[in-house]
Amino acid sequence: MEPETGVEEVAETATAEAEAAAAEMAEQAAEAPEVLAEAAEDLGHRLLSDAERVLQGVMQPWNAWQLLILFGAFALAHLGRAWLGPKLHDWMRHREGWPRWRMRYAVTLHRRLRAVLFVTLLWIAVAVVRQLDPPAGAAVLRIAANLATGWLFVALVSRLIVNPLLRGIVRYGAWAWITLRILDLTTETARLLDGLAIQAGDLRISVLLVLKAALVLGVAFFVARLLARSSAHRIESNREISPSMQVLAVKLSQLLFYGIAVFVGLRAVGVDLTGLAVLSGAIGVGLGFGLQKVVSNLVSGLIILMDKSIKPGDVISVGQTFGWISTLGARYASVVTRDGKEYLIPNEDLITTQVVNWTHSDNSVRIDLDFGTSYGDDPHLVRRVAIAAAAGCERVLEKPAPVCHITAFGDSSVNYLLRFWIDDATAGLTNIRGDVFLALWDAFKAEGISIPFPQREVRVLDGSALRVARPTAE
Repeated sequence: MEPETGVEEVAETATAEAEAAAAEMAEQAAEAPEVLAEAAEDLGHRLLSDAERVLQGVMQPWNAWQLLILFGAFALAHLGRAWLGPKLHDWMRHREGWPRWRMRYAVTLHRRLRAVLFVTLLWIAVAVVRQLDPPAGAAVLRIAANLATGWLFVALVSRLIVNPLLRGIVRYGAWAWITLRILDLTTETARLLDGLAIQAGDLRISVLLVLKAALVLGVAFFVARLLARSSAHRIESNREISPSMQVLAVKLSQLLFYGIAVFVGLRAVGVDLTGLAVLSGAIGVGLGFGLQKVVSNLVSGLIILMDKSIKPGDVISVGQTFGWISTLGARYASVVTRDGKEYLIPNEDLITTQVVNWTHSDNSVRIDLDFGTSYGDDPHLVRRVAIAAAAGCERVLEKPAPVCHITAFGDSSVNYLLRFWIDDATAGLTNIRGDVFLALWDAFKAEGISIPFPQREVRVLDGSALRVARPTAE
């Protein structure tokens, strides 16, 4: 009976704890709307009071003059954009040899020319107004100038972010933060956004936390991208590293930098990363069951990069596909053929199937051509002429030199094998074969060497049905 009593006590204790936790969550859920309503009410009162103060200030004659100056500066900026924009555009079109990043910023400046002129005119107006009436100051113009400068700075800097979605998030988030900062509304807005939260046990996710995470992660990814691109440029410019190891080093550096960006970004906003252990376990189960092919291709890609069996630029044959490797990705290899088709071959196929790498250890590729000449031609002369004809083609290598051998005495010709080497298989094999055959034709024609072809002679015997049926000549 004692064990049963102990079980009942444990069950009662667990039930009581669950009821207490449920009651606490219900209490928090009940208090959340009140906190949110209070924050919204405070922000509303603050905005209303600020609006009343702004309206009263606008009614002052001097502030009204500042508003007129503000609108006048915008009008002048618009006219200046209409006059200076085409001239700047024509000047940019004649900038030959500019790097891509410089031209990109010139285009961005051209698109933001009106904003640049507006900000410049505003700060000039602020300086002039302060000199004319120092006691009254230039509060309206100063606030407008700060807002316009902040917005323009964010618009120019955000162009460094290539991803359109991430660039838009960072841009609009920075604009909103600068506006609230200049208008001194950050505290009330933070309380309002922090009140919009979801509570699940010890985990609390608010809109403010999500916005902070997006901003911090955006900056972290921007820095990680700059570091990854810089390291990739340094790795690819190092000629002592093989192409396959360059690809591997670039992929690992990107993985490292972006992983650090995610870790630092989440820690900066206070996210507890211990919960990722459960997520990693779930991912492991998913990898074991549903992502076998994906993981196989990823691992095969790492193996290919590490053992250097295939590298960008190699000429390979996989089944009926013949071409050169354009890029090596994490999941597949891009093989470009001579007819312009691009095959995406999974890395697993490059590991498990037979692959012919024409340029694995050496870029030189041997090509064999078969031809025949008549029995009346001197074979020594034929060999010399064939070797000279092949050596005269542009893509044929001098070393190893072309060679020509007799392979058989055929039914109607003496058969030869012409062997030569090239080192640019990516330029094509069929075209060089055709060039050498054409050179052989011209050389044989000049030397009087004939290329025989099979001929058949049909004799009709006396007494055959064909001869009997043939009509006699009159």
